[in-house]
Amino acid sequence: MKNIKIYTLSNGIRIVHQPVATTKIVHCGIILDIGSRDESFDNQGIAHFWEHMAFKGTKRRKAYHIISSLDSIGGELNAYTDKEKVVFYASVRDNYFERAVDVLSDITFNSIFPDNQIEKERGVILEEMAMYLDSPDDSLQDEFETVVYGNHPMGMNILGRPETVKSFRKRDFVSFVKNHMSTDKIVFSCVGNIAPEAIERIARSYFEGIPKQKATAKRKRFSNYKPGEVILKRTVKQAKCAIGRDAYPFGHENRIPLFLLVNMLGGPGMNSRLNLALREKYGFVYSIDAHYIPYTDTGMFAVFFGTEPKQLDKCISLVKKELYRFCEKPLTSRQLSSAKEQLKGQLAMAEENNLSLMLMMGRSLLDIGNIPTLEETYNTIDEITSKKLQKIAKEIFNEDSLSYLIMEPEKKLVSNGHAVLV
Repeated sequence: MKNIKIYTLSNGIRIVHQPVATTKIVHCGIILDIGSRDESFDNQGIAHFWEHMAFKGTKRRKAYHIISSLDSIGGELNAYTDKEKVVFYASVRDNYFERAVDVLSDITFNSIFPDNQIEKERGVILEEMAMYLDSPDDSLQDEFETVVYGNHPMGMNILGRPETVKSFRKRDFVSFVKNHMSTDKIVFSCVGNIAPEAIERIARSYFEGIPKQKATAKRKRFSNYKPGEVILKRTVKQAKCAIGRDAYPFGHENRIPLFLLVNMLGGPGMNSRLNLALREKYGFVYSIDAHYIPYTDTGMFAVFFGTEPKQLDKCISLVKKELYRFCEKPLTSRQLSSAKEQLKGQLAMAEENNLSLMLMMGRSLLDIGNIPTLEETYNTIDEITSKKLQKIAKEIFNEDSLSYLIMEPEKKLVSNGHAVLV
């Protein structure tokens, strides 16, 4: 990536900066290589709870001062938790950059987990879980991950379970952070119009003094995928469906070719094969998407859609037909060239989003140890052959290896004049 600066502090924390001269906004974040997959069945949901608690008090700031610190100057302070990362990030005008770094470093490394705030946030998270369960559309991917990954931590819901969320105490957060945090698996990422020497000075000021730390807990690798089929009854009007399987990890040589293949199948373009086959030709769906999500030691390929229950079987057949086409019929040179140009354009536009760029740089540095330039990615795309894609399709789209999750509407029966869901 052009003009990118990367350096490592004495404690192992890495700093990455992409200068952008045409903006007054700086996006910065602390990306930690800790996620929900680092939990056990007994402490499921603690990473996400910790993310919430980071805003509830530090050695220097109370909750109100944290949430007001950047909001008061028109900035944004936020966070998220996923399977493999906890991220704290901020967006501010560039003259408030050091304030943003101060707040981010404080909430990441100096949380004190006040007991009264734990109780308040416990209620907030339980409400979040209730809202989540009331929105089956939002849970389709999470439910499907359980089908693909089974009892492995990768298959556990990030929010946790009510019984685990109700059980957490201060000691649990302190222990989880201590056991899973490694300073050499932390990246501070920044994109904006800040001088490199200012980035280094401020970064060293706020991160160099953090004691070097090595996680004692080991991340459990995923293996032994087995296809599954699950049918769930939910309060939905449409039938919801997910079709897919495990896939290549982040560092695999087939990662970018599979991205290209999945983008053709069901990417954001209206010309994706699934959109043309199910929406444009038959009007069976409002939207249908295909996704490939790589992780450090595994990945997931999935197709998601919703349709009228009476059209479900037809839709599944059409999806399988499109998968079969990739396996049996190699792409023509014209089709392959068009697909490559489309993906290149999407990647170029994605890089224009400075917040997304900041997050991508941090994650890439943690997952593969470097940040490929757009040109390097283009070169990788250019080298993809039709034969390579067909080989990948035969492996990933193999019908015998696919898993299925279907959410069906609960049926209504009438008993003594009252509607009853079954």
